[in-house]
Amino acid sequence: MEVTQVLLNAQSIDGAVRKNAEESLKHFQEQNLTVFLLLLSGELVSEEKPVETRKLAGLILKNALDAKDQQRKVELVQRWLSLDGNAKSQIKAGLLKTLSSPVSDARSTASQVIAKVAGIELPHKQWPELVGSLLSNVHQLPAHAKQATLETLGYLCEEVSPDVIDQDQVNKILTAVVQGMSASEGNTDVRLAATRALYNALGFAQANFSNDMERDYLMRVQAIPALVPMLLETLLKQEEDQDQDEGAWNIAMAGGTCLGLVARTVGDDIVPLVVPFIEENVTKPDWRQREAATYAFGSILEGPSPAKLIPLVNVALNFMLSALTKDPNSHVKDTTAWTLGRIFEFLHGSAVDSPIITQANCQQIVAVLLQSMKDTPNVAEKACGALYFLAQGYEEVGPSSPLTPFFQEIVQSLLTVTHREDARESRLRTAAYETLNEVVRCSTDETAPLVLQLVPVIIMELHNTVEGQKLSSDEREKQSELQGLLCGCLQVIIQKLGSSESTKYLFLQYADQIMGLFLSVFACRSATVHEEAMLAIGALAYATGPDFAKYMPEFYRYLEMGLQNFEEYQVCAVTVGVVGDICRALEEKVVPYCDGIMTQLLKNLSSNQLHRSVKPPIFSCFGDIALAVGEYFEKYLMWAMSALQSAAELSTHTTGDDELIEYINTLRNGILEAYSGIFQGFKNSPKTQLLIPYAPHILQFLDGIYMEKDMDDVVMKTAIGVLGDLADTLGSHAASLIQQSVSSKDFLNECLSSEDVMIKESAEWAKLAISRAISV
Repeated sequence: MEVTQVLLNAQSIDGAVRKNAEESLKHFQEQNLTVFLLLLSGELVSEEKPVETRKLAGLILKNALDAKDQQRKVELVQRWLSLDGNAKSQIKAGLLKTLSSPVSDARSTASQVIAKVAGIELPHKQWPELVGSLLSNVHQLPAHAKQATLETLGYLCEEVSPDVIDQDQVNKILTAVVQGMSASEGNTDVRLAATRALYNALGFAQANFSNDMERDYLMRVQAIPALVPMLLETLLKQEEDQDQDEGAWNIAMAGGTCLGLVARTVGDDIVPLVVPFIEENVTKPDWRQREAATYAFGSILEGPSPAKLIPLVNVALNFMLSALTKDPNSHVKDTTAWTLGRIFEFLHGSAVDSPIITQANCQQIVAVLLQSMKDTPNVAEKACGALYFLAQGYEEVGPSSPLTPFFQEIVQSLLTVTHREDARESRLRTAAYETLNEVVRCSTDETAPLVLQLVPVIIMELHNTVEGQKLSSDEREKQSELQGLLCGCLQVIIQKLGSSESTKYLFLQYADQIMGLFLSVFACRSATVHEEAMLAIGALAYATGPDFAKYMPEFYRYLEMGLQNFEEYQVCAVTVGVVGDICRALEEKVVPYCDGIMTQLLKNLSSNQLHRSVKPPIFSCFGDIALAVGEYFEKYLMWAMSALQSAAELSTHTTGDDELIEYINTLRNGILEAYSGIFQGFKNSPKTQLLIPYAPHILQFLDGIYMEKDMDDVVMKTAIGVLGDLADTLGSHAASLIQQSVSSKDFLNECLSSEDVMIKESAEWAKLAISRAISV
């Protein structure tokens, strides 16, 4: 058979010729596979043959080794392993020889076939010399062979599982790849192949990257000196309108994002590489250079130590405050405000030893930010963001905050921003309310009277949105967005003023008015508003306590609507949380509403329509209800326990990706919180014995999750708490069951020696409860 001609015919534009050639190839392969593969590899290796046939020969060879269908793949692997050893050696030698071919298509095809053979042979401890011979190629050959060898190493890392190659060889592969990327390698094709190979080799580098010293070494030696100057260059490639478009993404933004990731990885080492670029460009007449310098500075503020950055910030701060008000270019002002926000986010607050904001410069900073809030929407939005982090840094400063003298002015300026004609551009109104919320949340007792004065203002604003005018759909959307922001603002104010007795008393005079408004917002009927208003009602219930009962007759139907909202499952989840808040506020006064609530929650659990993320909070909610109503929960006990039991079984035998494990832990936590609430609710009641039949299953569940060894700290704390609750509530009835349990002793000891204070405290309490139960 004249292979070259058949391979040319197989690519013919004449269908009949092509079909005939494909039939011949298929027939030959079935007749004598060994000779067929030898001929193909001979075609690929021969420099006399046309490039088209060499490429197709390699492709057929590759397809003879691998298939998408798993069963077919297993067959092909077995077929190759059972081939004559001499033939295989001849084929492999030919493939390696092709890596130094002057024809790039032939080299590239050979690279892929070598990786496929390696994927079959290396796990079977065959072809052990492959990696060594590839590595020796990297160091001496002409550039094109070097490039093909690096490409092969890249494919190899993709095909072969990391545990097949020993760590020493993995290290050598990574070193070769990193050297191939370095600036000292003159050939760009080689550097590109090395960079692509690194992408595939990262899976192999797991061990190296999980070792901090090695990872940082790799980043410092391969990456930083070559990468950082290149990234800084990209920062100068801005687009004229990038600040106006919310979803904008371009090379300059990508470069800044990557620079930020490098800074987080290598820390202090990046600073000396970036500072000269900043110093050189920050005062240039071209706005692009000034903006790029500022963006570079803002991008490296997370990662390096405060000790390394604070001296730079102290020098730069005045310059930046001046640029924010005086620079003629809007892009530069936008980035300057963003960078100030990053400074306040990462280098200001109780965790930082040497403060960058002092009595001396605080007033100037606030004045400049408030001034910038009058700038174009995109600059004003970034100024709000900077003020947000400025306020957040003073969250735990004790009785007096440096922002107290400016509180009134800050609040007034933010409210003014929310009324700007252009406040819907660049998310400006949302940013202003978010910042107002943070300023309120982080304020101290000194400004409580001023927060109280804000209540009627926000009430009035919300009142204006629910006045019954006929709205177009666009206006309705604007209205609901504004209602959401105002409800969110009221929620923060309620939490702030409700947290201390003196202000709570003064605030509660507005409670009826506020609740009336929330009910009017529900009547406007829009999902997002439901969510914000619902959250605010949860906060109001918490603040008003048992008095919240007077709002229940009117509010209950909206609560039920929220629980039935499967479509917008976040609304449903928030409503479930609010049921918990109401139970804590009303305690036994919630009884008249329990039938309706429990019926709906059980319905939600059995539905396939409802998003799975809502199910864990529903279980927690069972616990809240049981805790509130005590032994009255008896009428729901059988249903609740049955649902908990099914979910508990589902959550113990699982394997899956990180996302699934995370969900399973959330589910376990919800189930455990339910058990905990039920035990505590029935404690000291004559009906405690109703729980005894469920105890063995609960202990079995605890054994199960302990054995799985994949619970997170939150679940661990709740689980050991449930063991304590069970002993505490059931007393001597629980003693023998706990003693028989497979792992409760080990679990308890593990928790007692935990470094997590919360887990340790829970475990100590559980130990006490168990010893009391056993000694009875």
